[in-house]
Amino acid sequence: MASRPARPDAPTRLTDRKRAAIVDAAVAEFRAAGFEATSMDRVAARAGVSKRTVYNHFASKDALFLHIVDAMMASGGDEQATPYRADAPLREQLLDLVARKLRLLHQPDFADLARVAIVAGLHSPDLARQLVELLGQREHAMTAWVRAAAADGRLRTGDSAFAAMQLESLVKGVAFWPQVAMGQPPLTQAQQAAVAESAVEMFLARYG
Repeated sequence: MASRPARPDAPTRLTDRKRAAIVDAAVAEFRAAGFEATSMDRVAARAGVSKRTVYNHFASKDALFLHIVDAMMASGGDEQATPYRADAPLREQLLDLVARKLRLLHQPDFADLARVAIVAGLHSPDLARQLVELLGQREHAMTAWVRAAAADGRLRTGDSAFAAMQLESLVKGVAFWPQVAMGQPPLTQAQQAAVAESAVEMFLARYG
């Protein structure tokens, strides 16, 4: 039988495979035990590597957690999101951006790790500061899109960041905070589509 081809993004070097195993193990530990109870020893044991190997890749538990958060946000599609197009309808472009946001919010690890981050941030102001700085280093696709559409004269706003935040709030108020804070179930595909439609309609009614 022919061997199964490796995934294009699968790590090939031993050091990369170990790093991926450490990250996967850390995600599982943070989800299961929370930030405070997770230790580098537990991560090393779950990953099947030595604690020294873990520290060779990540200087501290904080650094490991920040890496996970950054990778999770990147996988949400901001880097691959379609930029603003002057020749395309606003509604269709916004629906695509909101759909990408909803896919990020519905990643299996997202809600659990968001809870971990919130609790860890409450107990560690320094970690909270680092999380805010990390997220602030990225200009989210939604903010960049709103800024470009406003500069093109197709949206009426003097504060693109605030307008984008309002759009995100319309989405997260239904598809993030109830799940993270009150344990509500993730939205179905039909519910996600309805949230996207209504959020975009409300946004365009105000700024379009």
